[in-house]
Amino acid sequence: MIVRNSCPFTVWSIFTDPGQNTVFPDTPTGWQADPFTSTSFTVPQGWRAGRIWGRRDCNFAQPATSPADTQCVTGGCSGGGVLCQGAGGIGAPPATLAEWTLDDPQSGNDFYDVSLVDGYNLPMSVETNAGCPIAGCFVDLGPGCPDQLKGPFDATGFPVGCKTACLANLDGNPSDSANCCSGSHNTPATCPVNGVQFYSYFKNACPDSYAYAYDEASGTALWTCPSHLRASYIVTFCPANNETFTFSTQSGGPTSGASPTFGEPSATEGGPATQLPASGSPTPTLPFVNPNEGLDWASPTHGRASWILLSSLALALLVMIS
Repeated sequence: MIVRNSCPFTVWSIFTDPGQNTVFPDTPTGWQADPFTSTSFTVPQGWRAGRIWGRRDCNFAQPATSPADTQCVTGGCSGGGVLCQGAGGIGAPPATLAEWTLDDPQSGNDFYDVSLVDGYNLPMSVETNAGCPIAGCFVDLGPGCPDQLKGPFDATGFPVGCKTACLANLDGNPSDSANCCSGSHNTPATCPVNGVQFYSYFKNACPDSYAYAYDEASGTALWTCPSHLRASYIVTFCPANNETFTFSTQSGGPTSGASPTFGEPSATEGGPATQLPASGSPTPTLPFVNPNEGLDWASPTHGRASWILLSSLALALLVMIS
């Protein structure tokens, strides 16, 4: 696995799973990713429901004051800190997520996606070295986010996130919500896409992402790669896609003058991360993902939505009480 930060600002990366694994990737559960750097690690065999995401605008100088103090504007873990609970840890929404289940025994596929079900905080992509489809959201959804969903904001007032209608609690009852696909709306039939407010904002901007709990029906939400290929995966924050973005390199706020193009390499200082190769350079050899056990979480039609629903409800309640 390679995780690249192609943003012109620092991202604090993290990985977790919903408590289904006993072995974890051979890297700390959280790390500081300086601009235009990457880090690589090996994913264990049979990684179930793995998640990687980025935190923005974090300050770990002082201990967290309470479990609700994540020490980051978006994506932080309950109780704060650079490290996050590896099993069952979730990030404070809104947060863009990369998700995997590897080597599904029923289909013979790896499953992966970039999810906006918990909202958006960074452009993000997942690609492979095996020619499988690229999942991602290549657009900065913060500035154009509908007013009801926009935020949180950094110190400059720039929107570094965009909530979902579920997270924003637009219909008033997250435990029985068409926006959350919960309660009486907890099946694909009772939670159709046309009942989810602002679905089209996320899906139109990021068609190759997972935009609501049952988005598999779109055909461009959940992606597969044949497990026998033993693909290596590359996660990129702020992936280049013929786009330019206006972020402050200090805090994530707007810049003046020319906009940096995401994905361009730059000098870096120290740390475990490595400088990205210059544009046009050969892709470095990646450590192989080596899954060989059956997984029961992600398949095209079973299991995944239940975890999404539980996660979304827990995150919504966390935001409401904090």
